[in-house]
Amino acid sequence: MVMGDFHATTIVAVRRSADDICIGGDGQVTMGEKTVMKHGAKKVRKIYKNTVLTGFAGSVADAFTLTEKFEKKLEEHAGNLKRAAVALAQTWRSDKVMRNLQALMIAVDKESLLVISGNGEVIDPDQGFIAIGSGGNYAHAAAYALFNNTDMTAEQIVRESLNVAASICVYTNDNISIEKL
Repeated sequence: MVMGDFHATTIVAVRRSADDICIGGDGQVTMGEKTVMKHGAKKVRKIYKNTVLTGFAGSVADAFTLTEKFEKKLEEHAGNLKRAAVALAQTWRSDKVMRNLQALMIAVDKESLLVISGNGEVIDPDQGFIAIGSGGNYAHAAAYALFNNTDMTAEQIVRESLNVAASICVYTNDNISIEKL
């Protein structure tokens, strides 16, 4: 599953097992269609007592707002990722201010890998990987091939998928940030 019309980023998450989980993103921030504003942005992080990895595609300010709200939902639901994701999606869809936020979020923990969107969707992909953002289609294709045809670790798949996307997508660079559980 690949989602996103958002320029300026690519995020990939891979969950091989409860002990082999990784998320990564490129560092490019693009203003409009033609200007790279930053090369080393960090769009992935650990939250909720370092038990959940998140990554976002879309507006940076909107993504920070969503990450903060998501961490509050995780607190409210004692770290239950699925319940917190559904609660965030419901709030995001129904709240007048949040409804205008332009971003997608990936969240992963030892049990689940999810994409959360502003139209109320919480998507659990069919396999243990997901990619979003401008280079998401390229990264997803690479992750699919590597996940299903190699014994590479989650981190190796994330890195290689992002490198493939960076070599094709003008909105993705090879300044990669990685977080692992």
